[in-house]
Amino acid sequence: MSDFKQVALIGATASGKSSLAIKLAEERNAYILSLDSLSIYKEINIASAKPSLEERHKIKHFGVDVIFPDEPFDVTTFIELYNSAKKSAIEHNKNLIIVGGTSFYLNMLLEGISQLPSISWKTKQKSNALLQNVEEAHKFLYDKDKEYLKRITIHDRYRLEKMLNLYFETGMTPTEYFSANPPKPIIEERPPIYEIDVDRDTLRKRITRRTSNMLKAGLIDEVFYLEKNYSRKPNPMRSIGIKEVLSYLDGYDTKFEMKTKIITHTTQLAKRQRTFNNSKFKDKVSLPLHELENLLLK
Repeated sequence: MSDFKQVALIGATASGKSSLAIKLAEERNAYILSLDSLSIYKEINIASAKPSLEERHKIKHFGVDVIFPDEPFDVTTFIELYNSAKKSAIEHNKNLIIVGGTSFYLNMLLEGISQLPSISWKTKQKSNALLQNVEEAHKFLYDKDKEYLKRITIHDRYRLEKMLNLYFETGMTPTEYFSANPPKPIIEERPPIYEIDVDRDTLRKRITRRTSNMLKAGLIDEVFYLEKNYSRKPNPMRSIGIKEVLSYLDGYDTKFEMKTKIITHTTQLAKRQRTFNNSKFKDKVSLPLHELENLLLK
């Protein structure tokens, strides 16, 4: 344990995180934990831009190809993945590089989450009955916990159900429960956090190039296969790169329009990622890619 080290690498989509992580893993004798909401799925290979099989043979990755697209997961999945990656790294005298494709999960590991109680069948039945009218369900909770329910929209049925279950199971409002059960960090010793800083024009060019490469690699065929085997119901089928192809397959967009929308939506995502990283990771070291490589690989 005394020799085990871990670092976190974050940055907007298409900023070059995966390539730098692999170089750093080779240099620092490390495994990689990918915190990415799409790479976790098997059979979503092109749309997720996950590391290639060759790269994964070179460096062991956790968090890639874990579940099938129609299997659910939540933040606790990444807690289990982190614990597994850390345990394996220590057992094999390796370090760990945490690559925050979806930085929300890195923040969750650092800040922790409150332990939720087991939910009984009776409680689930009460929640489901109330959720037959989502507006009434939201009003029911809002009247009991106005401040907390400000964070949950009437359209967020998933979170409404969780909070109803919590209330009916414990008799406590969300605010009361989370005050009594504060979150505990999963990563006990905060690792250094490095961010790849890319200017907007460069990032737009990288996103455009990556989108072209994804289409050449068979993105349309991959989405066609995913829809055929999993339908459009699973959450990942609404992801950027997949939803635009589905619109194209439906005949709503031309190929050019489809490509343009993928680039635009990915650029918008990158902006949201930068905003999130700036608000949540005040202690990060943010440098352009070549400077960060020099710093980390020197």
